[in-house]
Amino acid sequence: WYLDETYIKVKGKWLYLYRAIDSNKNTIDFYLSKTRNHKAAKLFLTKLLNKENTYEPKSITVDTNPSYSLAFTQLQKEGKFANTTIRKNKYLNNIIEQDHRRVKWKTKDAMGYHSYKTAY
Repeated sequence: WYLDETYIKVKGKWLYLYRAIDSNKNTIDFYLSKTRNHKAAKLFLTKLLNKENTYEPKSITVDTNPSYSLAFTQLQKEGKFANTTIRKNKYLNNIIEQDHRRVKWKTKDAMGYHSYKTAY
């Protein structure tokens, strides 16, 4: 999995859009949050694990945002992601960074989303 977050405008306010994609660049899931911290990262990782037809990956690639490491460590202590490693590298996550451009391009003309419902 590749995980990253970007910001988008919803109802005139900036929110963080957490996204996960697989190695084939297919979106696994996403999560909107007002914050960019380890609690939001942990909620997103938990949401990914609880999703139907989702497997525990061999590795998760993230950028250098420290919130992912803290959330991942907490979840491992809870017995989740037992056989998963986390790879932190600014440049390995370029696949999802490029995909963010497409998301932002789609919302740019509409000047952001007009409600949480349309954002989801």
